[in-house]
Amino acid sequence: MSFDYDLFVIGGGSGGVRAARVAAQEGAKVALAEEDRYGGTCVIRGCVPKKLMVFASEYSGMVEDAQNYGWDIQPGGFDWDKFKTSMHNELDRLEGIYRNILGNNKVETFDSRATLTDAHTVELSDGTKKTAKHILIATGGRPVLPEIPGIEHAITSNEMFHLEKLPESILIVGGGYIASEFAGIMNGLGVKTTQYYRGAQILRGFDDEARGLVSEEMCQRGIDLHLGTNVLEMRKEGDKIWVKATNGDENLFDQVMFATGRSPNSKGLGLEELGVELGRKGQIVVDDYSQTAVPSIYAVGDVTDRANLTPVAIREGMAFVETVFKGNPTKPDHELIPTAIFTQPEMGTIGLSEEDAREQEPIEVYSTSFKPMQQAFAGRSERVLMKLIVSQATRKVLGCHIVAPGAGEMIQLAGIAVKMGATKEDFDRTVAVHPTMSEELVTMKTPTRTG
Repeated sequence: MSFDYDLFVIGGGSGGVRAARVAAQEGAKVALAEEDRYGGTCVIRGCVPKKLMVFASEYSGMVEDAQNYGWDIQPGGFDWDKFKTSMHNELDRLEGIYRNILGNNKVETFDSRATLTDAHTVELSDGTKKTAKHILIATGGRPVLPEIPGIEHAITSNEMFHLEKLPESILIVGGGYIASEFAGIMNGLGVKTTQYYRGAQILRGFDDEARGLVSEEMCQRGIDLHLGTNVLEMRKEGDKIWVKATNGDENLFDQVMFATGRSPNSKGLGLEELGVELGRKGQIVVDDYSQTAVPSIYAVGDVTDRANLTPVAIREGMAFVETVFKGNPTKPDHELIPTAIFTQPEMGTIGLSEEDAREQEPIEVYSTSFKPMQQAFAGRSERVLMKLIVSQATRKVLGCHIVAPGAGEMIQLAGIAVKMGATKEDFDRTVAVHPTMSEELVTMKTPTRTG
């Protein structure tokens, strides 16, 4: 049987575009359909614009710091419209790069929604049908809102990049990294920021000591954090949104953002009718090689709900090409993934938390918290954390956790050592770079805790 294409990719995000490009470079005839903007969640409504907003929000404290360092600098106002225009110009530029990457590699693109009609056929919005030997689904995920009275007045992270104006006050509901990052952003931009989280501590799943310090510092910086608190109902009152909380509080906010969960974009693709298995959250169930129950159909990225990170989706896309088009069966590696959370303060982490490691085997914990030189000189009381979790039996570093300015940059490099299986003695043999915050990772000699 002959097909129109060797590969048809549904989804123009990082994972789909990488798979399409690399497959085309291997000589495959490839097409890709995207119903929205090229670049996906990360480029258009996630990592990139969020990080730009983090950068913008961090300047608010720099004027005071600069004054304490001797500079004659006076504070001014933040121009949201100017920043937003520049941000969207940058997103347009990046989207153009994604389109050019596909075009330059002779990938045929369709600005259209695509659904599956059989194991080798996709149908575009205009009714056109295309056949392919292999189909790759890389449709990502989306934020979801809970079903509570008045939820229609709330927004999600998607809309945060398109606010007509900065609100004077905002309530952010959720305790994960998205909610906590946006709480820092809004607070840094001068917005009176309140955060509700129903759990006992934000950033569930991360190391307790690290997330505790992040929470404490967020509160010190002015975020009004309410733990064990959720929203019961909301309603519009003039230009404000009235919110009733589970703790009995009733407040008015200019804006309410929910970051309480995301769902895979798998609905309406025709998958279940073809025998593709979906999980409880709607995720596409795949094997170790990203193959679904239908042999010709594969899936990568957030739609599979494995490790929902852009670099992981890219790795999964490349492993798919290795497996299918290079004859080299390759499993994407989901072990020991370095991660940065762009809260304020920032957190970087790789490997096991202290709590998870204790359940696995006897460990040693090396941990230190201190005021870093730059901030201390400027009169700030902020603290940072450097922490290593070490196996007593093998001496391997099982986990590394950093809470500090630039923690994301640090954990990328520390992650190489941990991924290679470095021991505590390997860290100890490394000469410290002085004076830096990160030198503490190689100078901690005595365990703070064992067990």
